[in-house]
Amino acid sequence: MKYQIKVEDVAESRLFKEDFNNLGFGKVFSDHMFVADYYDGDWHDFRIIPFDYLPMHPAMSSIHYGQSIFEGLKARKNKEGDIILFRPDKNLERINVSAIRMAMPEMPEELFYGGLEALLKLDHEWIPDAPGTSLYIRPYLFATDEFIGIRRSSRYKFIIFTSPVASYYSEPVKVYASDEYVRAFPGGTGFAKTAGNYARAIKPVEEVNKRGYQQILWLDGIEKKYLQEIGTMNIFIIIDGKVLTPSLEEGTILPGVTRDSVITLLKEWGIPVEERRISIDELVEAYHSGQLEDAFGAGTAATISMIKAIGYHNDEFVLPPFESRLISTRLLDTLTAIKNGEIEDTHGWLRAITVEKA
Repeated sequence: MKYQIKVEDVAESRLFKEDFNNLGFGKVFSDHMFVADYYDGDWHDFRIIPFDYLPMHPAMSSIHYGQSIFEGLKARKNKEGDIILFRPDKNLERINVSAIRMAMPEMPEELFYGGLEALLKLDHEWIPDAPGTSLYIRPYLFATDEFIGIRRSSRYKFIIFTSPVASYYSEPVKVYASDEYVRAFPGGTGFAKTAGNYARAIKPVEEVNKRGYQQILWLDGIEKKYLQEIGTMNIFIIIDGKVLTPSLEEGTILPGVTRDSVITLLKEWGIPVEERRISIDELVEAYHSGQLEDAFGAGTAATISMIKAIGYHNDEFVLPPFESRLISTRLLDTLTAIKNGEIEDTHGWLRAITVEKA
């Protein structure tokens, strides 16, 4: 391997001090993290070290000017005890697309997989095995120049850490379609997984929370009438037997890995699916005509998350009972089974990492 990784093991693991029966999401962190630094036009200093705080210069570029991107994927174990990842190639592809848009260095494939696999092998015992749990993986890249000024940084840090998690949403969600705030415009960074896209969502989500909704359903930034995405996932709706999801063409929504997987499965099953503009008026009209059959979110953290109601202005549109939602239920069951290695992976979506057995 071109990139030689040094490993510093923890003096004492925290593994047995954590309550794996009450994980929640993003609150518990594994023992180690992978770190690499970019300077002098290349990647250097590859290491796995104990998970810990990071020293930061007060003028660190990413704090002031937002050059920060990240990814999210999950690890599980199959029945043989080996680690399986779901489509990590799409996460590598997307982090590099985000890096290009944010004027940051791309991540070499060998370095990405080398660091990821070495980290997972070391901390494989942190992968939970209860139903609905997994090891969440957070790769991220940020600028570290010690400089006040708006320009491309010359130094960056890439880190991967992991976190054992339960389901992101413990129950179906209610979302509110807001035309007050805007997430993205054509030509912007909507398609990139950059920190600023999520920072601008915090206040709007707090406001819809006060209305009794868990998440915001973004509308387009120009006409404020076309569905974009939910704060934590892509959106799909089913009208009169046809599955609809917003198109990627305008570059205003995240090209989700689960989104792409859902579309692939639907096409294989012969279920009509369209990637196109969907107006909130079309959704409302379908609801009142009785043709709105389902709505669900798709994302790495949420997988398939049923939507039980959509709010818009002073109206609330309650979706049909969950037992009638055969398509989204089938998608959830199929994707879960593929990710857990319970059914054959006919798409080559899984990447296995062999763990040495005791």
